[in-house]
Amino acid sequence: MKISVAGTGYVGLVTGVCLAEYGHTVTCVDIDERKVALMESGISPIYEPRLQELMIKNKERLSFTTDYQGAYKEADVIFIGVGTPEKQDGSANLTHVYTVAEQIARSVEKDCVVVVKSTVPIGTNDKIEALIHSNLAHDVTVHVASNPEFLSQGSAVRDTLGASRIVIGVEDEEAGQVLQTVYKDFNAPIVVTNRKSAEMIKYASNDFLALKISFINEIANLCEIIGADIEDVAHGMGFDKRIGDQFLKAGIGYGGSCFPKDTKALHWLANFHDYELKTVKAAIDVNENQKLKLLKKSRKYYERLTGLNVAVLGLTFKPGTDDLREAPTLVNIPLMIEDGANVRAWDPVGIENFKKLHPEGITYCSSIEEALQEAGICFIFTEWQEIKELELDKYRTLMKHPIVLDGRNCYQLADAEKAGIVYDSIGRETISQTETSFV
Repeated sequence: MKISVAGTGYVGLVTGVCLAEYGHTVTCVDIDERKVALMESGISPIYEPRLQELMIKNKERLSFTTDYQGAYKEADVIFIGVGTPEKQDGSANLTHVYTVAEQIARSVEKDCVVVVKSTVPIGTNDKIEALIHSNLAHDVTVHVASNPEFLSQGSAVRDTLGASRIVIGVEDEEAGQVLQTVYKDFNAPIVVTNRKSAEMIKYASNDFLALKISFINEIANLCEIIGADIEDVAHGMGFDKRIGDQFLKAGIGYGGSCFPKDTKALHWLANFHDYELKTVKAAIDVNENQKLKLLKKSRKYYERLTGLNVAVLGLTFKPGTDDLREAPTLVNIPLMIEDGANVRAWDPVGIENFKKLHPEGITYCSSIEEALQEAGICFIFTEWQEIKELELDKYRTLMKHPIVLDGRNCYQLADAEKAGIVYDSIGRETISQTETSFV
């Protein structure tokens, strides 16, 4: 099929590339000429495993342009995959979605299906359909369908090519048949429902996973108080098939472009209808507090961080991506600097993006060892494999005081004790050495 995709962020670009991988002819549209030129040369503007490889592999079926009129006018299917960022009140900003919908209405010259891939509040597809139909420049039939994405950054290509399910929300049989044809080679269960249910499936899925993360983090915090071990607790819980073992990894909260935004958006939507989602609100509150868990722990060792070399390992919100959206470091590092710390940060892919936000006040290091040199304390914010594979002796030999605060539980307690370091993680016993306070 001839497919166009509006937007080349995580959702749009990954969708377009994966559709090309399955044999469709795909044109990706973006307003950024520099970005389009970059993609045309085979370079991905975002860090995502396998994405650039598949862009090059499918270059004969994959094109990039800023000419939305040319891209939309003869397309069989048009996917909308632009961003829906969070407003200050927590609601979703749909400006980009509506702009694309109007452009599509003015451009299409044949019958087609417009597919909303962006995460949008329940009822948005109905508004998009009305907007398109009221702005059509040609006598054509346009169907509107909801087809939410379920990808995770760092595994987006894998999540799309090997989807756990494909959700199709339609109000007519013809649009449903077209989308089932688009996905016929994906070898994934297909759920066909109405548009509002499809929109809700996306929000309900993400918010449930956010609930799981916040729940296990609260249990972890209690484990620290009563002397239980959260890793053993989560392991024991995971055998119950009704619970499952995924998203039970305790840490310093969720981040990224989905969970924070989607929990707030659904909570806002419920409030708009005079209804409160108490569990979702609790997940939001727990997550915000959890982000500062390590900084609060640091007060056990230093009253203040003034003049102290502070090693920060990991800047992105999770491994496998250069995305910083809602990363705990965005909250913690400014507070460290404000407290007078000399921050020395390392990340394998996120430094350049972090520099754009904080070009000064931080020493950016090219290796973990450089970040640890003469540090009085170390904060682990992202569980990069390089961190997990680091010889723990290096904390003792390189740091001035080997105090490691691990927000992702990267190491075994026995290994930390053997290495002779102070190791304070989430929901587990603190490994203390003789010298545990350096006020």
